[in-house]
Amino acid sequence: MKKQYKLERCKWVNLKNEIYVKYHDEQWGEPIYDDKKLFEMLVLEAFQAGLSWECILNKRESFRKAFDNFDLEKICKYDNNKEAELLQNSSIIRNKLKIKATINNAKIFKEIQKEYKTFSNYIWKFTKNQIIYENDKTSSKLSDTISNDLRKRGMKFVGTTIIYSYLQSIGIINSHEDNCFKNSKICDIM
Repeated sequence: MKKQYKLERCKWVNLKNEIYVKYHDEQWGEPIYDDKKLFEMLVLEAFQAGLSWECILNKRESFRKAFDNFDLEKICKYDNNKEAELLQNSSIIRNKLKIKATINNAKIFKEIQKEYKTFSNYIWKFTKNQIIYENDKTSSKLSDTISNDLRKRGMKFVGTTIIYSYLQSIGIINSHEDNCFKNSKICDIM
């Protein structure tokens, strides 16, 4: 009889929340190069400020619907009427500053795409396309550098802690804990 192993996960994962477990197992720490997904994660991380990631993740589908499936072109054209509509949408986080920041950040994201051909080229250049393996941090010199650059460009809600979380979510930083089955050392022997 084959022995069954219980998969160990990072201790922050709420095992009772299927959405959270799936996010951890299938997305968190996996490298993302697609600009649409990079933009979605940037928006969601900004909305997380002051809240739990689980709260944002539970509302992810509502955010997708409310923000036109994170269509950059559409968000860049949002007007006061759309802002008012979003502020009335109880299925998302109704924070005026974060909604305004999303529209503002979309325009800057687009400017970065023009400058670097893709946002992916921009964000991955900071590590020369390398993945950083570290855990037990909430910021680093890397997140400081990227945060400062994005703020200079005019982005909002992109402080070093938010950017560090963003880099984890898009796989530039792989922070799976040492005992987690997604940790690269464990993955190599599985």
